[in-house]
Amino acid sequence: MGTAIEWYDFFLYGVAAALVFPRVFFPTHDRYTGVLLSFSTYFVGFAARPLGAAVFGHMGDRVGRKASLIATLVMMGASTAAIGLIPGYDAIGIGGAVLLTLARVLQGIAVGGEWGGSVLLAAEWSEGKARGLAASWPQWGAPTGLLLANGAVALTTAVVGDGPFASWGWRVPFLASTVLVGVGMWIRTGTHEPPAFEKMRDAGRVVRAPVREVLRSHPREVILTALLRTGQQAPFYVFTTWVLTYTTGTLHFARHDMVRAVLVAAAVSMVTIPLCGHLSDRIGRRRVIGLGCVLMIGWPFAYFSMLEAGSLAIAFAAIVIALPLHDLQYGPQAAVIAESFPARLRYSGSSLGYQLASLTSGGPAPLIATYLIHRWSSLAVAIYVAVCGAISLVALVLLPDRQSRDLHD
Repeated sequence: MGTAIEWYDFFLYGVAAALVFPRVFFPTHDRYTGVLLSFSTYFVGFAARPLGAAVFGHMGDRVGRKASLIATLVMMGASTAAIGLIPGYDAIGIGGAVLLTLARVLQGIAVGGEWGGSVLLAAEWSEGKARGLAASWPQWGAPTGLLLANGAVALTTAVVGDGPFASWGWRVPFLASTVLVGVGMWIRTGTHEPPAFEKMRDAGRVVRAPVREVLRSHPREVILTALLRTGQQAPFYVFTTWVLTYTTGTLHFARHDMVRAVLVAAAVSMVTIPLCGHLSDRIGRRRVIGLGCVLMIGWPFAYFSMLEAGSLAIAFAAIVIALPLHDLQYGPQAAVIAESFPARLRYSGSSLGYQLASLTSGGPAPLIATYLIHRWSSLAVAIYVAVCGAISLVALVLLPDRQSRDLHD
């Protein structure tokens, strides 16, 4: 639940960056430039995530998983509420975009530390035979947050109308996040440190500089886990964020129809993520993720063909189908990354590996897709997504299989 709240805040920015921010903060530019500038502020949140991974990874390996998770939630809630209060270009000019960027950086730092702690709290409390399923629940927070974010946008638009939403209504979902953060704090203050960390602390094996140590002793695992995420991370933001700009701006579908399609996709993904995590416990993580990588190499070409068929029903189906295919990688991914590092370095190593992909693939994805569609065509975007899937497949082959590792040791 705590992860869902954090992802609500993070994804809400993505929806607003696609639909609102170009007009609110960059109204003096043409549409293409405004979208690029808006997605540039979106990208800085991803660029800041490795910093959050280092800061909160250090805290999580030295002080504890729980303390780090509470700190990330507070930072995320404060920065998200602040975005809802930033004046637009008409009021303070370019200053609004500057404040927006600073708030986005804080969001990125918070999310950078969030994922590692939430996954380890789940994985380190679980039994080995069900670790894939247990570790998939923090992953479940992503479509839940996406559903909440798009749902908040859809509900606010329905209540106030398109015009008022673009003017001031978009601020309401950002300010409403304070209520969700309160729920998250209530949940997280009641959790306990997992046995792996307690055992390590009692034995006096806490590492003085865990980030430096994991980069020195496990650089291969950090790099390969980052590359493993490429075929999942880049497609996700193409399928859930950039697609809103493409389908409403280029293909001229109605905004509410596209937002609803993403909502349905997120709802389906809430089922398929734990299902894929469970499947990885039964037949092996590498098989499930490998299947997801192979499908991601071919799926983008069918995806854009369906979007461009001219039928709302077919485009709707393409958006909904995309996330379950993506979940074959995403569901088991958390367990694979957590299993790649020893307990004393697990928070730092897992967070760095996971969040470096945000810098190399997730953050640039909407920017790259926007440029490719402007310079060439959707075929170029499909090739880009397919290459990302191939990169993950190679990384999976090179990453050692540690599914049998005892995380309590």
